[in-house]
Amino acid sequence: MENLPDFDDRASETGTAADHGRRRHRLEGQAVRAAVLKGRGATGNPEGRFESTARDCVDDGWGEPGAGEPSALATHVTAEQARTVITRNNSPDVPFNYSINPYRGCEHGCTYCFARPGHAYLSLSPGLEFETRLIAKVNAAECLERELLRPGYVCETIALGTNTDPYQPVERKWRITRSLLEVAERFNQPVGIVTKNALVERDLDILAPMAQRGLAAVFVSVTTLDHRLARRLEPRASAPARRIEAIRRLHEAGVPVGVMFAPVIPFLTDSALESVLEAASSAGARQAGYILLRLPYEVKQIFRDWLECHYPLKAAHVMSRVHAMRGGRDNDPDFGSRMVGKGEFADLLGKRFRIACKRYGLNLTERKLDVSRFRRPAAGGQMDLFT
Repeated sequence: MENLPDFDDRASETGTAADHGRRRHRLEGQAVRAAVLKGRGATGNPEGRFESTARDCVDDGWGEPGAGEPSALATHVTAEQARTVITRNNSPDVPFNYSINPYRGCEHGCTYCFARPGHAYLSLSPGLEFETRLIAKVNAAECLERELLRPGYVCETIALGTNTDPYQPVERKWRITRSLLEVAERFNQPVGIVTKNALVERDLDILAPMAQRGLAAVFVSVTTLDHRLARRLEPRASAPARRIEAIRRLHEAGVPVGVMFAPVIPFLTDSALESVLEAASSAGARQAGYILLRLPYEVKQIFRDWLECHYPLKAAHVMSRVHAMRGGRDNDPDFGSRMVGKGEFADLLGKRFRIACKRYGLNLTERKLDVSRFRRPAAGGQMDLFT
């Protein structure tokens, strides 16, 4: 395999994501042995479903156990020049039609992430490479401005963070999400954000004024209040208590804020539903939602491996309950049930959620962002001759 320069979060390689995929090197040239790696979620680096070959690590008895395995992995970021950034969505079970994802891949390292299979399209692994080899759309703001200026554009709320987190750790340096918000503010373009990182507080200077005009809302994803579990489940996301504090600070700044209890993992996080909603409500959240664990394509095996590594005594119970809520399968792709599941246990979960929301004053009113304020700034800041 061709030797390539090593790029980390202090440098970047320009080019398309496809070029990056074709030219990339495997972590140390090989698949990574299933292990707990510091700051990472996946326990391995399986090939994507489109690859014609697969690698498997075998202990041949030579050397000390674990010798030569990396104890930590650097994050590599490739700069991509995107052609467009607004994605059109036609799914009937999500409340938005437009979305933007500033990054491909996510450093948070959540093994349950349903976005992991997307890395297979780049000839990258949905495992460790999904969380260590990222693609940054460095011209996203320019693309957004160009698309908003098109005469045929009809203003609707744009969702940020529907696939990968817009405030994952690399955003601290790359600031792509912030540049998108700056464009949205100039156009009075409403945005909704979903994140599990307290870095969202950095942009309160933009979000708070937008919120005053009905142009911004934030949902903070809180999976559990157990820090030990969160550290294993979402190794580079903000700690649960820090996310609750972010909800408080957003609320105090006047930004409408909600909580996403997602994903719900049977026997692992489902018991925390009421405590998470109570803590979020006390901090100022007024909306709430939940999503049942989804395991599409490669995610099913990545999550199973993680379960066997961290919670071997619970693994069979977790997957048994998942099957009970997914029609006997690891994943249910059907609209209407893919987010909430089906069957007796899924119905019970939905009932618990509704009761808890009523108890803690969540979802009492529906809040919609204001699309009527959308304006296209005149070129060069010059006012129109006729108004």
